[in-house]
Amino acid sequence: MVLGLAATSLLVLKDQEMLQSYKPAGVEKLSKQFVDADATPSWVGMDAWVASICYNTVEAEKLNLPKPASWQDLTRPEYKGHVIMPNPNSSGTGFLDVSSWLQSFGEEQGWAFMDKLHTNIDRYTHSGSKPCKLAAAGETAIGISFAYRGAKLVNKGAPIEVIFPTEGLGWDMEAAAIVKGTDKLQAAKTLMDWAVTRPANELYNESYAVVAMPGVAKPIKNYPADIADRMINNDFQWSAVNRARILKEWQQRYDSKSEPKK
Repeated sequence: MVLGLAATSLLVLKDQEMLQSYKPAGVEKLSKQFVDADATPSWVGMDAWVASICYNTVEAEKLNLPKPASWQDLTRPEYKGHVIMPNPNSSGTGFLDVSSWLQSFGEEQGWAFMDKLHTNIDRYTHSGSKPCKLAAAGETAIGISFAYRGAKLVNKGAPIEVIFPTEGLGWDMEAAAIVKGTDKLQAAKTLMDWAVTRPANELYNESYAVVAMPGVAKPIKNYPADIADRMINNDFQWSAVNRARILKEWQQRYDSKSEPKK
């Protein structure tokens, strides 16, 4: 089994014919965008995480940094050295940021945007949640991270505001699949059947605000109820097909500011 891997990564495995197709019992109860479109799906989504900006209001006031409203705002000269984001080569959150910008702005304008953003980046982390944690701790004014982490930190009293950029929010989903050729096929099918149940989705909701089964996710303080409307129309297949090319290009352009790997 593969459980909890980003859908964009599972699509790479699907294209390499490494996944066993299987239609879990009850899969029709999930939102269609969380299920592989094939008649017999190769993967099934579990939950989704959504891009956002964590803005430390205390540090920003000290530095006289205005609150950004859009992704493009982060390229303004006053933010130079005050932005941290994840490295897409080591973070699923980082990759969803990059792939969503390329989809939303178009490739030429997307890379131009990242060129300008790179000027303002202090460093790239190898964790998707770390930029928001660093913002919450006051180690940076702005962290590009994912929204649920930000909301949880706000609810714990961190002096941050979670910002949802006006151009739309990139996102990816955790998903489950069966590895082709497994000698534990029946056990894998049993787990896949469980992965689409309501109890499983309730469990996902403990860590993610958006889950595959409609009507399960509970309202979260400091998290917008209309988050699904703000999520871009993500082309996961495009992201998967172009993943290696995108990551190679990003590495060549921006890796000089990545923090050392431990």
